[in-house]
Amino acid sequence: MQSSDWEVLQRARDWLQQGHRAHLFTVIQTWGSAPRLPGAILVVRDDGHLVGSVSGGCIEDDLADQAKHDQLPRQPAILDYGINQAEAQRFGIPCGGQLKIFAEPLTDAAQLTPMLESLSQRRLLKRSVHVSTGEVRHQAGSPEGMPYLDGDWFHSYFGPQWRLLIIGANQLGAVLAAMAQALDFHVMICDPREEMRAEWHVEGADWLVGMPDDVVLEIAPDPHTAIVAVTHDPKLDDMALLEALKSQAFYIGALGSTKNQEKRKQRLRSFDLSEQEVQRLHGPVGLRIGSRTPAEIAVSILAELIQTRAQVQQVGLSQASTRRVAA
Repeated sequence: MQSSDWEVLQRARDWLQQGHRAHLFTVIQTWGSAPRLPGAILVVRDDGHLVGSVSGGCIEDDLADQAKHDQLPRQPAILDYGINQAEAQRFGIPCGGQLKIFAEPLTDAAQLTPMLESLSQRRLLKRSVHVSTGEVRHQAGSPEGMPYLDGDWFHSYFGPQWRLLIIGANQLGAVLAAMAQALDFHVMICDPREEMRAEWHVEGADWLVGMPDDVVLEIAPDPHTAIVAVTHDPKLDDMALLEALKSQAFYIGALGSTKNQEKRKQRLRSFDLSEQEVQRLHGPVGLRIGSRTPAEIAVSILAELIQTRAQVQQVGLSQASTRRVAA
């Protein structure tokens, strides 16, 4: 399953190849309770058709209406929404939130190819647009990740997609795989048991063949990867966790009670793992919400994944801001 950004950009490229004009909008910065994070993108076609999102819906409606009446900027521009309470209420921005959005006219499908390739190939791409001239530059991205304005240049980043490797194709694994895809995770499943493979019917998730520890090494977990073990079988879970805890994965979790988790950590300490690496393990996995059924447990796991992902993004944003101020 491709990321939501890839779907938006691919649809935009299709429109341009069909002879339409379009605009790409990117959230640069938000204040207050704005509904989308910096980096969220929207493409609006010249007849008002749109894909993606930069708000809860009202700003999209305004931009679509401008497109229908040929009122969108012909050159790159900075748009401000919700600059006062009255405008925030007009556009449905909650609690007086504010958004700064970069608007960029698109005229050639080739403009989108570098972003699509970076997303497909899991490469981080830094895209820079000169606000006055529309000149575009591309280079390999740094870990900054969030868009920003620097003088007359607007910088944004594309790729890679967040990934989730699930060890275990049981009922919980199936529910977790289905739900995670709706949260823009590229889902991968590993379970060496033939009987589990025969009964797997979740569409959109990639089945990876091999023993779990070998699969973890094969996918080379990066800071956009989460790994969750749900087989409840130490022979399968522990070896995968051993490799995962030494990787760059941003989240590693395992199913099991508090007592079983302590036993698991003791087993892991007998291998070549530092105490810091062992303590990276989230277990019992998921937020404590009183979950019992597979669906409820999947919700608790995904809630903790969302929470951790948001923390990772916030740290990246803070570090990027510090680097830019220092420069």
